[in-house]
Amino acid sequence: MDLNILKNSFYEHVKALQDRITQEMRGLDPDLRVKEDPWSRKDHAGHPGGGGLTRAFEGTLFENAGVNTSCVFGKIDPQFAKNLQGTGDEMWAAGISLIIHPRNPRIPTVHANFRMIHQGDKFWFGGGADLTPYYPHEEDFIHFHGVWKKACSSYGLYEEMKKTCDDYFNNSHRGIEMRGIGGIFFDHYNTGETQKDMNMVRHLSEHFIESYFPIVKKRMSENWTPEDEDFMLHRRGRYVEFNLLHDRGTLFGLRTNGRVDSILISLPARCKFSYQYQPTPGSVHEKMWRYYTPHAW
Repeated sequence: MDLNILKNSFYEHVKALQDRITQEMRGLDPDLRVKEDPWSRKDHAGHPGGGGLTRAFEGTLFENAGVNTSCVFGKIDPQFAKNLQGTGDEMWAAGISLIIHPRNPRIPTVHANFRMIHQGDKFWFGGGADLTPYYPHEEDFIHFHGVWKKACSSYGLYEEMKKTCDDYFNNSHRGIEMRGIGGIFFDHYNTGETQKDMNMVRHLSEHFIESYFPIVKKRMSENWTPEDEDFMLHRRGRYVEFNLLHDRGTLFGLRTNGRVDSILISLPARCKFSYQYQPTPGSVHEKMWRYYTPHAW
């Protein structure tokens, strides 16, 4: 297949997925307000370099969220180009990136992205999905990982992608403290069979809705306590630490002249920091804290 046709097919897929996820969110949160923001960018040389569609959400169930698609291309900073996997100083990249921060602490935060990148004579895929819960509903963690285990079953990659996710989404400046309970993550994926690789990434991305929204539906009517909310806000603070200190996607977006607000939409509307914070001993939140390390699901 012609590479340009392949790239366009991938971009059309993520735009359709963006619409499906938006529809799911609207169905669950009748008060949901959506700010739809088409944007464009210049490349490093000042020429038109593509753009994207940001959807920023705010509602009763979903406190703040972003479901974004983009397709960017053109010249990039030659120094930054050296840090990538391809050759030369021109790049094409398309994908979907989302973050959902619910208001109810009994519902986890979720992040996912799926992308295709072409630089010079090389191209590759990356992405995945990970869950950040604030309450120890272990059956939800089993469900989330179970969906991704099923999605990866045809490729034999679940254990590898799970370990990559556990290792990557980790606040390493705090030792072994994951920002959540993981999921799957992969980067620089290229077997040499582009069509086959793209089919796999599309297949994986199709499982996001199944992995997350049943958990939302199960927990959305649960009551929560002020202690639950306080714990959630502190853990969101850890989420901010990861995104600003370690997340390669944030750096990639900023270094390629992306839309700044679209990149930082991953940050929660509210968070909290307390010096040497620890959950109350013996509480369910202390129990939840113990899950922020690698576990077998």
